[in-house]
Amino acid sequence: MFVKPEAIAKILDILPGMKVADFGAGAGFYTISLAKRVGAAGKVYALDIRKEALELIRSKSRELRLLNIETLLTDLEAKDGSHLKTASIDMVIISNILFQAEGKKEIAEEAFRILKASGRVVVIEWDEEKKVFGPPLSRRVNRQEAEDFFLKTGFTFEKEFNAGENHYGVIFKRTK
Repeated sequence: MFVKPEAIAKILDILPGMKVADFGAGAGFYTISLAKRVGAAGKVYALDIRKEALELIRSKSRELRLLNIETLLTDLEAKDGSHLKTASIDMVIISNILFQAEGKKEIAEEAFRILKASGRVVVIEWDEEKKVFGPPLSRRVNRQEAEDFFLKTGFTFEKEFNAGENHYGVIFKRTK
């Protein structure tokens, strides 16, 4: 089974009023789940490099009357690429984008920049085992490699969690 955003959102301690950034939001699977959890007092920023993905999220959020979602056209591999304020976000979700990115280190640095002190980044990526679906093994970012990017950026390891049978999930915390 693929990743279940609702189940993952449940285990992340998302509280009403939080500000969350969904890096590489795609079709908005996490964005929608997160927006429901942070409530009217919170905000979810859906960031993607593709306009059509953001259009789809805007359409879904209107349909569900979720007024706490803001979509941003971004290049997360560029300096200050999220366009969000420094130290303004409680949590960043990075799901299934590292395997596509050339600038993995830049993505980790951007997450660090926008997170408040003690903010957390949640990384969900394809595991290393070859299954019938998913990106080629050569493109996948193994768990240790992902951990290295985030630890070198200044995060500390918080915990690992079950992200489904085809993915791994790791949470890092910003401590300074």
